[in-house]
Amino acid sequence: MDTALLLWSSVISHTGLFKNIISERYPKFTSALWTNLHRFFGTNLSFSTAYHPQTDGLAERMIQTSEHMIRRFCAYGLEFKDSDGFTHDWCTLIPALELEYKTTVHSSTGQTPAMLEKGCNPRLTADTLRKDLVDIHPKASSFKMTLDKVKYDAKQSIDEAFDYEKQKWDKIHKLPNFKVGDLALASTLNFNNIKGPKNFNILM
Repeated sequence: MDTALLLWSSVISHTGLFKNIISERYPKFTSALWTNLHRFFGTNLSFSTAYHPQTDGLAERMIQTSEHMIRRFCAYGLEFKDSDGFTHDWCTLIPALELEYKTTVHSSTGQTPAMLEKGCNPRLTADTLRKDLVDIHPKASSFKMTLDKVKYDAKQSIDEAFDYEKQKWDKIHKLPNFKVGDLALASTLNFNNIKGPKNFNILM
């Protein structure tokens, strides 16, 4: 029940109900409570395969990219101390990574996830922080420096994750180097009543 309440309070209350949820076969996600709850919501549950998780290609790439981002972000070893002297580590700072990801333009869409979801981009600290202030409380100044550092490291983590995924994709998928005038063979599997030669010129 805790997972259902967390989903409701942290996700659904902000986004509304989902048509489809893709997840691993974690016991809480396959329980009768969870599955019946989403039957009420009208949400379809899709589970990855056991031992070798696979769902759909888009979700798989998103999961892999997220894993690389989080690993790199955690590797920076970020932390800060609050006014009570308590040290906060990456668990506290990881929302900064989420915010940076939501405001990063994706090459596949030409838009940020925030723009596609909300129709606008949120105001960021880099857009609003003033640099001409004096007599600033030391702890406020320290927190501002932490925000700057976290934002920089989050951007680096995202860029590195995107580059890694691109290199992996390019290594497997090599585009043919066609030139205008080259001859090419085209599959006629979905062509109806085609006659004549099966070779075509590259025109553009």
